[in-house]
Amino acid sequence: MTLPPRAHVTRNERRFRFGAAALPYLLISPTLLFVTVFTLWPSVRVLYDSLFLQNQAVQVPRFAGIENYTALFQDPAFREVIASTVIYVLATVPVSVLLALILALLLNRKFRALGFYRLAFFYPTVLPMVSAATIWLFMYTPGYGLVNVFLEFFHLPSQNWLGSTNLALIALIILGIWKQTGYFMIFYLAGLQGLPHDVFEAAQLDGASAIQTTRYLTLPLLMGTTLFVTTIAVVNAFETVDQIYIMTGGGPNNATAMLLFSLWQTLFSFLDVGTASALSVILIVVLLIFTATNFVYTERRATYE
Repeated sequence: MTLPPRAHVTRNERRFRFGAAALPYLLISPTLLFVTVFTLWPSVRVLYDSLFLQNQAVQVPRFAGIENYTALFQDPAFREVIASTVIYVLATVPVSVLLALILALLLNRKFRALGFYRLAFFYPTVLPMVSAATIWLFMYTPGYGLVNVFLEFFHLPSQNWLGSTNLALIALIILGIWKQTGYFMIFYLAGLQGLPHDVFEAAQLDGASAIQTTRYLTLPLLMGTTLFVTTIAVVNAFETVDQIYIMTGGGPNNATAMLLFSLWQTLFSFLDVGTASALSVILIVVLLIFTATNFVYTERRATYE
């Protein structure tokens, strides 16, 4: 039995096949290089630095293994930081995402002065966080701040919002919700305007109410947008630094010190590189766990056009 002669492959054909196979790798190489230099390498380096003691008392880095992590989790102040961060995330993320969805549903229709209302709700996003924190710092001022004036109008006692261990974190939560709700609203508006209209027309012909349409059509079709918005919301919540620095400085009595602010303070105020690196690793791991969990849970329920 004789095999058929092997087809002759010219040099130009080999070049074409090689170029076609290499093209995807060439297209992703700029992004891969950027991610490697500015994300992967810094993450590996900060993990390496977290295994060493390096602070004002130990000028030359000394290998310590997991000693920095052990010291952190045994520190009551760090446990307070974790508790404040968790409370802030759990309070700001669901409320701001829900409000953004409600506002998007209300503003995704035609009525008079629609552009004005959209701009009004989006305007806090345009403000730099330092400016927003300064505005709210004045609003929380005891005695003549607008928040206390509002309370006194209803015959409620004036509060020292930023000087109370029970109210300072709540004050930051209110600022966080006010600042980012309009930002998330824009994504939901874009998602709503990209939904297929024929599906909603069919539901309307079948006699579905507005509540049923929202529950069984709008929300499932917006799961992809919700995945993106919740991920951004959690990352933003963990990046809370500027408003803490301007409004409370982490006080009173460490009540508003959160993870990234504690990291910044440890590195630049206390010059403790090892502990700051350990805090960075903890922050990265927490965000990776949440992002992966959120993606797996939400992606299965997402519907894309």
